Amino acid sequence: MECRAGCGACCVAPSISTAFYGMPQGKPAGVACIHLTRDRLCGLFGDFRRPAVCNNFQAEYAVCADDRETALVNLQQLEILSRPD
Repeated sequence: MECRAGCGACCVAPSISTAFYGMPQGKPAGVACIHLTRDRLCGLFGDFRRPAVCNNFQAEYAVCADDRETALVNLQQLEILSRPD
């Protein structure tokens, strides 16, 4: 599956625990990455400063589904389920 243009759910729902360009404290879950453009595209796509976790994310129907809202819910659930506590 290819990412849906204008979705950006993966740039909002999950946390990023490591520091990266422009976000030295990482990114909390539910907060839009500062590199998410107005048209919901990654402003660091193809840039070496893009976090490895973002480079490694592969869109899959089971997660991304048919629309942004479902993708957000699914990614939020995965974030909760992956917490170490």
